[in-house]
Amino acid sequence: MKAGQLRDRITIQMRATTDDAAGEPTLSWSNFATNIAANATDVSGSEYIAGQALVNAVITTIVIRYRVGVTAAMRVLSRGVVYNIQAVLEPENKRREMHLMCVRGAANG
Repeated sequence: MKAGQLRDRITIQMRATTDDAAGEPTLSWSNFATNIAANATDVSGSEYIAGQALVNAVITTIVIRYRVGVTAAMRVLSRGVVYNIQAVLEPENKRREMHLMCVRGAANG
Protein backbone atom coordinates (compact mmCIF):
# COMPACT_ATOMS: atom_id res chain seq x y z
CA MET A 1 0.00 0.00 0.00
CA LYS A 2 1.40 3.36 -1.02
CA ALA A 3 1.35 6.26 1.44
CA GLY A 4 -0.29 8.54 -1.15
CA GLN A 5 -3.39 6.33 -1.15
CA LEU A 6 -3.98 7.04 2.56
CA ARG A 7 -5.19 10.62 2.24
CA ASP A 8 -7.63 10.74 5.18
CA ARG A 9 -6.88 11.04 8.92
CA ILE A 10 -9.05 9.10 11.36
CA THR A 11 -9.39 8.33 15.04
CA ILE A 12 -10.38 4.87 16.25
CA GLN A 13 -12.36 4.79 19.48
CA MET A 14 -13.27 1.98 21.88
CA ARG A 15 -16.19 1.71 24.26
CA ALA A 16 -15.59 2.55 27.88
CA THR A 17 -18.00 2.09 30.73
CA THR A 18 -17.77 4.46 33.66
CA ASP A 19 -19.94 4.96 36.72
CA ASP A 20 -21.83 8.22 37.10
CA ALA A 21 -22.38 10.07 40.39
CA ALA A 22 -25.23 7.69 41.30
CA GLY A 23 -23.06 4.63 40.64
CA GLU A 24 -24.91 3.73 37.43
CA PRO A 25 -22.80 2.52 34.49
CA THR A 26 -22.56 5.00 31.61
CA LEU A 27 -21.37 4.21 28.09
CA SER A 28 -18.68 6.51 26.73
CA TRP A 29 -15.96 6.35 24.09
CA SER A 30 -12.22 6.75 24.53
CA ASN A 31 -9.52 7.11 21.90
CA PHE A 32 -7.74 3.88 20.96
CA ALA A 33 -5.56 5.46 18.24
CA THR A 34 -5.45 8.94 16.74
CA ASN A 35 -4.17 10.57 13.55
CA ILE A 36 -4.19 7.31 11.57
CA ALA A 37 -3.59 7.53 7.82
CA ALA A 38 -6.54 5.97 6.00
CA ASN A 39 -8.53 5.80 2.78
CA ALA A 40 -12.31 5.92 3.18
CA THR A 41 -14.52 4.88 0.27
CA ASP A 42 -18.33 4.76 0.26
CA VAL A 43 -19.47 1.43 -1.16
CA SER A 44 -23.28 1.59 -1.03
CA GLY A 45 -26.19 3.26 0.69
CA SER A 46 -29.73 2.48 1.74
CA GLU A 47 -32.72 4.04 3.41
CA TYR A 48 -35.10 2.35 5.81
CA ILE A 49 -37.69 3.26 8.42
CA ALA A 50 -36.78 2.73 12.07
CA GLY A 51 -38.96 4.01 14.89
CA GLN A 52 -41.16 5.99 12.49
CA ALA A 53 -38.15 7.88 11.14
CA LEU A 54 -36.36 7.56 7.82
CA VAL A 55 -32.75 6.42 8.34
CA ASN A 56 -30.03 6.75 5.71
CA ALA A 57 -27.20 4.23 6.15
CA VAL A 58 -24.01 4.34 4.07
CA ILE A 59 -21.63 1.38 3.87
CA THR A 60 -18.03 2.60 3.88
CA THR A 61 -14.74 0.73 3.60
CA ILE A 62 -11.86 2.34 5.49
CA VAL A 63 -8.39 1.00 4.65
CA ILE A 64 -5.57 1.48 7.19
CA ARG A 65 -2.17 -0.04 7.78
CA TYR A 66 -2.27 -3.15 9.97
CA ARG A 67 -2.79 -2.33 13.64
CA VAL A 68 -3.04 -4.83 16.50
CA GLY A 69 -6.19 -4.69 18.62
CA VAL A 70 -8.74 -3.18 16.23
CA THR A 71 -12.11 -4.95 16.58
CA ALA A 72 -15.68 -4.67 15.33
CA ALA A 73 -16.72 -3.31 18.75
CA MET A 74 -14.94 -0.03 17.96
CA ARG A 75 -15.86 3.01 15.89
CA VAL A 76 -14.07 5.48 13.63
CA LEU A 77 -14.23 9.28 13.65
CA SER A 78 -13.36 11.16 10.48
CA ARG A 79 -14.06 14.85 9.86
CA GLY A 80 -16.73 14.88 12.55
CA VAL A 81 -18.54 11.82 11.16
CA VAL A 82 -18.99 8.59 13.16
CA TYR A 83 -18.51 5.25 11.39
CA ASN A 84 -19.55 2.12 13.30
CA ILE A 85 -17.21 -0.78 12.49
CA GLN A 86 -19.14 -3.89 11.44
CA ALA A 87 -16.19 -6.11 10.46
CA VAL A 88 -12.39 -6.00 10.38
CA LEU A 89 -10.83 -7.75 7.37
CA GLU A 90 -7.16 -8.55 6.75
CA PRO A 91 -6.62 -9.26 3.05
CA GLU A 92 -4.44 -12.32 2.51
CA ASN A 93 -3.61 -12.36 6.27
CA LYS A 94 -0.27 -10.67 5.58
CA ARG A 95 -0.59 -8.05 8.36
CA ARG A 96 0.03 -5.20 5.92
CA GLU A 97 -3.35 -3.54 5.85
CA MET A 98 -6.82 -3.76 7.35
CA HIS A 99 -10.19 -3.08 5.76
CA LEU A 100 -12.72 -1.71 8.24
CA MET A 101 -16.23 -2.36 6.95
CA CYS A 102 -18.30 0.43 8.49
CA VAL A 103 -21.81 1.87 8.55
CA ARG A 104 -22.30 5.63 8.62
CA GLY A 105 -25.65 7.04 9.59
CA ALA A 106 -27.16 4.12 11.50
CA ALA A 107 -27.07 4.26 15.30
CA ASN A 108 -25.00 1.59 17.04
CA GLY A 109 -24.61 2.43 20.71
